[in-house]
Amino acid sequence: MPSQKSSDARRIPQRQRGHERVAALLDAAASCFVEKGYEATTMTEVAARAGAAIGSLYQFFPTKEALAQALLEQYAQAVYAELGKLAEQSADWNTDELAAGLSTFLIAFRKRHPAFVMLVESGPVPAVDGMTIRRRLRAELQALLNRRAAHRTAEDMYAAAVVVQQMMKAAVAIQTEPAMPGRQAALAQLQHAMQLYLHDVFDT
Repeated sequence: MPSQKSSDARRIPQRQRGHERVAALLDAAASCFVEKGYEATTMTEVAARAGAAIGSLYQFFPTKEALAQALLEQYAQAVYAELGKLAEQSADWNTDELAAGLSTFLIAFRKRHPAFVMLVESGPVPAVDGMTIRRRLRAELQALLNRRAAHRTAEDMYAAAVVVQQMMKAAVAIQTEPAMPGRQAALAQLQHAMQLYLHDVFDT
C-alpha cells in the first residue's frame, strides 16, 4: 500500500523560480507517465525530461509516489475549477446545450491533461484519493443539475448526478478506444442520450 509519508516530506517552493521549477517537473512527469506508464517511469527520466538535476527533483519530490500525488492534486483542483466555470457559463443554456457541454467536458479535460484519467483509475496513489475526486465531481454535478430541477428530491438529483457522471466517463471511453469504427456516430448518439435523459430529469 502506498505510503502517506512520502508527500509530507516534500519541500514547498517559496520563490517564483522554485514554483516554475516544480511546474516543469510536474509537466515532465505527466509526459513520462503517459508515454511509459507509472511503473516504467524513473525519476531519472523525469529529471532529464525537465532539464533538471536529479537532486532538484528529489528535493521537491522525495519519491515517485509523491510526484504522482502532487500531479493528481493539481489535476483535481483544475477539474473542479473547470466544472465550476461550466456551471457558470451554462446558466443561460438550454437543456440540449447543457447536455452537449457535459458530454464533452471530460473528453476535453483529458485531452489537455492526458495523465489525469490514468492516475485516477490506475495510478499509485491511494484509492481513496481517486474516490474523493469522483465524489467531489458528483457533488458539483448534483448542484449544477439541481439549479434546473429544484422540484426534484435530493435523492433524485444525487441519482441523476451519478448517471450523468457515468455518461461523461462513457464518452471518454468511446473517445479513447483505439481504432474504433464509427466513433463520432457513437459520441453523437451518447450526446443525444444525455439530452433525452436531462429533459426527463428537468421536465418531470
